[in-house]
Amino acid sequence: MFKFLQQVGDYTKQSIQSGIYIGQGLSVTFDHMNRRPITVQYPYEKLIPSERFRGRIHFEFDKCIACEVCVRVCPINLPVVDWEFDQETKKKKLNHYSIDFGVCIFCGNCVEFCPTNCISFTEEYELSVYDRHELNLDNVAMGRLPYKVTNDPMVTPLRELVYLPKGSLDPHDIPADAHRAGLFPVEILEQAGEESKN
Repeated sequence: MFKFLQQVGDYTKQSIQSGIYIGQGLSVTFDHMNRRPITVQYPYEKLIPSERFRGRIHFEFDKCIACEVCVRVCPINLPVVDWEFDQETKKKKLNHYSIDFGVCIFCGNCVEFCPTNCISFTEEYELSVYDRHELNLDNVAMGRLPYKVTNDPMVTPLRELVYLPKGSLDPHDIPADAHRAGLFPVEILEQAGEESKN
């Protein structure tokens, strides 16, 4: 008798818990039903990437000292650095540098730990190709800077939700000079400087 009552009690607890979980899921769904849809008509409209976006890597050949720090900090040992030792200058001379973006996880370790800042992220996120081997870029291909979304005359740049003014959810109707909800790091530093003066 007690075993049967215990089973009924367990079943009731599980039913109540299931109802709570379903209610939580539906609350998210009902919350999104009141919002306006935000559609980007890609490729005619593109979102402006955020300030710290990790896109394709830009490489500056002249700055590289072939120290191979990027290879050591990469979790998958991805960058290929080909160098030779120059006997006259007693320094390494870089011959070739390449990264396979089909394998790269865009972790940012190579950019962060590069002592000469010859590696940096760009805003380029369109890396689709028909052949995987085309994603293996050498120092010449990585040396080209991509076209910025805001400078492209064929594209209408749209700001992400983070950059929209408070209370606005549609990036299509916002004028270019409208202030965003948060502050840029430069604006935060300016405010801190003004507060320290006062």
